[in-house]
Amino acid sequence: MSDKEVHELSICPITCFSFNKDCSQLAFSPSDSTVHIYKRAGNKWVKECELSEHGQRVTGMAWAPTSNRLVTCGADRNAYVWNLQDGQWKPMLVILRINRAATCVCWSPKEDKFAVGSSARLISVCYFEKENDWWVSKHIKKPIRSTVLCLDWHPNNLLLAAGSSDFKTRVFSAFIKEVDGKTNTDTIWGKKSSFGGCLSEFSNGRGGWVHGVSFSASGNKLAWVGHDSSISVVNAANECKMATVKGNFLPFAACVWVTENSIVTAGYDYIPILFSHDDNDALSAGQKLDVPKKKESSGTVSAMAKFRTMDKQAQSADDSGSGTGVHTTHQNAINQVQIYSGTKAGATKFATSGVDGRLVIWDVKSLESSIAGLKIS
Repeated sequence: MSDKEVHELSICPITCFSFNKDCSQLAFSPSDSTVHIYKRAGNKWVKECELSEHGQRVTGMAWAPTSNRLVTCGADRNAYVWNLQDGQWKPMLVILRINRAATCVCWSPKEDKFAVGSSARLISVCYFEKENDWWVSKHIKKPIRSTVLCLDWHPNNLLLAAGSSDFKTRVFSAFIKEVDGKTNTDTIWGKKSSFGGCLSEFSNGRGGWVHGVSFSASGNKLAWVGHDSSISVVNAANECKMATVKGNFLPFAACVWVTENSIVTAGYDYIPILFSHDDNDALSAGQKLDVPKKKESSGTVSAMAKFRTMDKQAQSADDSGSGTGVHTTHQNAINQVQIYSGTKAGATKFATSGVDGRLVIWDVKSLESSIAGLKIS
C-alpha cells in the first residue's frame, strides 16, 4: 500500500480545508472568497458545488461530523453555518460582532458551539439561539493582546485553547450556561471559571507567533508550534511541565496529535514531521515523514509542466536552471494538518494542504515502517 495519496486540487494555494464525517466529501477554499465542495469518486475528487456567500477571502472552515453542518469564516468579518437542505447548501446568519478579519474557526466536540478567532484580539464563542433562528456569540477578550491565529477545543466541550501573535498560548473557559447547563466543574487545567476566564497561560520564552495548537485525546496535554521554529508540549497531569524543541527546521504552521504521545507537525519545510512525547515529559528531536527524492531529467518535460512547477515554487525563468528544484511531495509550504481517519487517540491517516494547491493523504502505518533513520538533529 502506498504511504500517501496526492491530489492536485487547485493552481492556487489552498487556504483551508475540512472533510465530512466519512471523508466522502471535501470542502476547501482556493485562497479567495469561495468555498468548493468536492465528492470522492474512486481515487479522484469531483467538484459538486461552489459556495460564494463571503465577500472576501475565506480564512477558516470546519465540518461538523454528526450534524453535517459546515461553518466558514473570512476576512470580511463574517461567519456562516451551512446546512444541506434538499440538495442545496443554505447559509445561516452568525452574529460575530467583530471589527477585524476572522482568522480561524472550529466546532466544539458536542457540536453545540463553535469558536472563531479574529484580528480584533478576541475569540467569538457562538451558539444557536432558537428563538431568533440565528447563531449568537459571546466574546473572550482578556488577556489577549494580538491576533488569534489558532484554536482547539478540549474533549470536555468546556475549555478552549488559543494561540496568538502575542507569543502566548492560553486555555480559556468556554462554559456557556445556556448551552452547557450546570456541567461546569474543576478541570486538570484549573478551577472552574465563568465564561472567558483564563485558566492557564504559556510561553516557551523564545518569542514567536503561535500558528497551531492542539489538545491530546485525553485533554491532559497541549501542544503548540510557533514562528520561532519551535514545538512545545505542556502536560497538565504533571504540574504543567513544559518541553520545547527548537531544531534544524523552518517554522511550523500546524500540528495535531495522532496518538496520546505522538504529534504530527508541518510548515515551511514542505514536509510533515513526527514528534514523540514520552511518559517522562521528554520531547523527541523529530522524524521526517517524507523523504526528498531527486528526479532525473527525462528531457521530455512539456513547457506547460515546467512552468506549472516554477509557479508552485515561486520561481522565475532565471531561477529554473539553478538546481534548486523541490523534490518533496508538497512543492511549497504546508499550511494545515488534519486527521483523515481515526482519532487523536490513534489516527490511521492524516491529510495536509499547501500553498502548492495540493492535498496529500498520508498513511500513518506505512510511514511508521519507513521513517527509521530520518531523525532530525
